[in-house]
Amino acid sequence: MTSPIIPGAEPLSHRGTTGHGVLVIHGFTGNPQSMRPLADVCIQLGHSVEMPLLPGHGTQVDDMIATTYQDYFTSVTQSFGKLSQDCDSMAVCGLSMGGTLAINLALEEPSVAGLVLVNPLCEPPAESFLEILRSTLESGIETFEGIGSDIAKPGSMEMAYPQTPLRPLLTLFESVEKISRRLDQITIPVLLFSSTQDHVVPPSNGDLLEKSVSGPIDRVLLENSYHVATLDFDAEKIVQEMTQFLTRVLL
Repeated sequence: MTSPIIPGAEPLSHRGTTGHGVLVIHGFTGNPQSMRPLADVCIQLGHSVEMPLLPGHGTQVDDMIATTYQDYFTSVTQSFGKLSQDCDSMAVCGLSMGGTLAINLALEEPSVAGLVLVNPLCEPPAESFLEILRSTLESGIETFEGIGSDIAKPGSMEMAYPQTPLRPLLTLFESVEKISRRLDQITIPVLLFSSTQDHVVPPSNGDLLEKSVSGPIDRVLLENSYHVATLDFDAEKIVQEMTQFLTRVLL
């Protein structure tokens, strides 16, 4: 049994009038609240939108401990399938792990027309760090302090979990290792937002993506925002750039 969804963390499913669709994906320990501003703009543009609540998220952290990256990817794939039933052209937008999932989806689904990535995780951690995670889990520790709400703007908050579950985190990092080796297979247009000060996902992740993908990539540096830039000072800038990008790729 899972706990009730936190008010404001609900998933979103909307059918628009343009025949185009956008899949919007939140990050690790977060929920759709962090991505709702982007989803709302897509709706205003007339697009269909699917914004799933990933398994174990948006309730309480205990619900997340038994979940894996594969669970999240299955959820994303199902949501994309719903869009594809009604839409001729589809883009995918993701924040942090949502960006990882978006990249993963584009590698498996040739019908993805473009990617909008906000501080995506795509660089594998050092093996020594993975060993620390594994040994910590073996000692019986399942969580450490939360990584959510890394935001520069006063008064702006992400409704993320206050703890980080280590077992799902390990499955995420193990998947990133595999995905990072396939970045050169990304040939579709990419709009990449990189915060110059990010305390969760280092900007080197953006560097790796920029030099690895084979398709056109536009990188926008966010000077005034931390990791959850969709709720930070540069939120309007993200919306403006995303709107122009979607106009180009959704045909």
